[in-house]
Amino acid sequence: MESTGGPYLNTAAVTSPVGIARLLQMTFGCTTFSLVAHQGGFSAAYGTFCMFVWTFCFAVTVFIITCEFTHLHSCLSISWGNFTAAFAMLATLMSVTAAVIYPLYFVQLGCYPIGCEVRDFRIAASVFAGLLFVAYAAEVFLTRAKPGQVTSYMATVSGLLKIVQAFVACIIFGALVNDSQYGKYVATQWCVAVYSFCFVVTVVVVAFSVTGKTALLWFPFERSVVVYTFGAVLLYMSAAVIWPVFCFDSKYGSPRRPGLCAKGKCPWDSQLVIAIFTYVNLLLYVVDLAYSQRIRFVSHL
Repeated sequence: MESTGGPYLNTAAVTSPVGIARLLQMTFGCTTFSLVAHQGGFSAAYGTFCMFVWTFCFAVTVFIITCEFTHLHSCLSISWGNFTAAFAMLATLMSVTAAVIYPLYFVQLGCYPIGCEVRDFRIAASVFAGLLFVAYAAEVFLTRAKPGQVTSYMATVSGLLKIVQAFVACIIFGALVNDSQYGKYVATQWCVAVYSFCFVVTVVVVAFSVTGKTALLWFPFERSVVVYTFGAVLLYMSAAVIWPVFCFDSKYGSPRRPGLCAKGKCPWDSQLVIAIFTYVNLLLYVVDLAYSQRIRFVSHL
């Protein structure tokens, strides 16, 4: 039977620089969670989060390599370029978080009380977790949009920033539910509404880009994204003013950390984390707005 569709296997999926980076991701990810599961060990929510990150990223990376090597991604009704770019950025953020959390909570220099063998396994897992982050960061660097290049939206600075904004919002939500006492004032509830609204819209923008459905919308998607980003800047500016006032002004809250506040269960600590990451996201949205003026959206790449 004569073939009319070209080669069945795409060797560039594993021999190109991006392909090699993905093979390293798969290797480092598998090694990391294997070391932890075999002897390193994990416990509590922090350890569970790290194991989830490593296994999730490994599974999706294997899926991406398989689809590109066999051309199966052409059968999927998604924008493959947007999907891989978005996942690479998300995996970079998740892996660097796990690479910091695991050694912080589980690695120690001495052998007591866990034993030298367990300590060595945990140190080795931490090293490979760091290498995993480098491998994902390398893919983001290799696939990012170059100046003047027409590429997938999620590969542009603005698209990558959308992933970072959503990730930072998740950190804010985590601090909010950790006894932040945001319900004391209507003003702080407004801030929560700002965080929630911007997070939802950002996720919707990413979802439409990844699914490649932007061309089916009855309104100009690219212009709407720029308008939304401008609105998000204004909303975050309001939260950046309101949240610190109602949490750290002596009239409403406490300018200093209460001395009797338990470590890890102090509302003031959560409020401080929220304030810091509010300013981080404000900066991200400002940079996003600046870059979104100069890009071209391509939904089918």
